Amino acid sequence: MFPRSLFAFATILLLSSPAVAGEVRMEMRNQSGSERFVYEPDFIRISPGDTVVFVPIDKGHNAVSIDGFGADGDQPINVGFNKEVSVTFDKPGIYGVKCTPHVGLGMVGIIVVGEVEVPEAARASIAKLPPKARQRLELLLGQVGRS
Repeated sequence: MFPRSLFAFATILLLSSPAVAGEVRMEMRNQSGSERFVYEPDFIRISPGDTVVFVPIDKGHNAVSIDGFGADGDQPINVGFNKEVSVTFDKPGIYGVKCTPHVGLGMVGIIVVGEVEVPEAARASIAKLPPKARQRLELLLGQVGRS
């Protein structure tokens, strides 16, 4: 059996260790199944401090912030064409991304960081997007409240 002091020390050590941040891939694709021009997955839920790696599986895609999404004071997402880029999300919020040349075809995605509600600014900004992007984002925002 462990001496009590050793057990107490091990418990304190485990509780004081920093949490290990996670990493999730968001692939930029021309096609996935029957869907064309998609981020895969197009809905990601992470904790503050986690990282999303934007991976260009097919050429011709980027990922940029959708106005009205994100957390106050955050840097916008700006992943260049055909680039693999890691973005760490430190602040809770809902971050929307779009592929500049394919937003009209519905190439959008959402990253939910922490426990948050959909801000009115995000809902208002959807109205400014092309119909397919608007429809896709409304479906994705419907997933925010689900576990």
